[in-house]
Amino acid sequence: MSRSRAVQAVLLASLAALVTACGGGPDGAGGTSQAAGAPASGIPDTAAIVQAVQKDAQLNAALPDTVKQAGLHLASNLQSAPNNFYAADGKTPIGYEVDLAKAIAAKLGVAVTHQDMAFGSLITSLQSGRIDLTMAGMNDTKARQAQIDFVDYFTSGITIMIRKGNPDGITGPDTLCGKNVAVVQGTSHQKFAAGQSTKCTQAGKPAITVTATDSDNQNQNQLRTGRVQAILNDLPSAVYISRTAGDGKFFEVVPGEPIDGGPYGIGVNKANTALRDSVQKALQALIADGTYGKILQAWGVEQGAIEKAAINGGS
Repeated sequence: MSRSRAVQAVLLASLAALVTACGGGPDGAGGTSQAAGAPASGIPDTAAIVQAVQKDAQLNAALPDTVKQAGLHLASNLQSAPNNFYAADGKTPIGYEVDLAKAIAAKLGVAVTHQDMAFGSLITSLQSGRIDLTMAGMNDTKARQAQIDFVDYFTSGITIMIRKGNPDGITGPDTLCGKNVAVVQGTSHQKFAAGQSTKCTQAGKPAITVTATDSDNQNQNQLRTGRVQAILNDLPSAVYISRTAGDGKFFEVVPGEPIDGGPYGIGVNKANTALRDSVQKALQALIADGTYGKILQAWGVEQGAIEKAAINGGS
């Protein structure tokens, strides 16, 4: 078994344990502001972990004055459990990324507010100064580094989610040829699907029909109703959804190594190096003191943990 396959197996097991006792939402997959099928119960209580974080006066002093005064304005695409999604009230952001953002803000000695935004708008909003940070399961890639800077905080890869029982016989990327596949607009999943479609046609096979939407919920509805045969998503989200939606009866994840594995990054405007460096140091401090690991473990995603909060470490 390769290292990445072993990592996937452990992550699958740990996420399964997290949601074994959880029931689906009122309408199963999709249709609510909460992640499809995300349980109202079984959500880890991480308040004590975050509240234990102590302000670092030196890191606070190094922050830009605007951040000291107004706090951090962070945008996410609040659709992807267990990364970031809404609690049962439909208003409160939760998830391991939300907890990490709160812990980083606490270490910096400022407040943080979350804004829900379409994934495709995150980078341009950051560049325009409308927001200070992005944290939305965004892969740190060289192409994106040309637009914004990243502070890496997690490692993952793309996986394929299909209907329970695999009625369409999808066993890996090569079997997506001729299929309808859903992705979220502007993600690395969309880029991968386009590249895989080209490989299909070059091999004399039918192209992939790629449907790009603004949310995972839309994609899950399409998969459940058969309008698409597969969804591309990051491994933590795909496993969480497959284990919770409809009490685990709607979807499953295609076994195999994660595709195009790499780091997730907190996005920062390239001109704001003071904020970038402060966030990196705060996250590294949380890694060192164990807070980071406790948050990931609480959400069952500790196999994606990193040891060093690199700046622009993606390829």
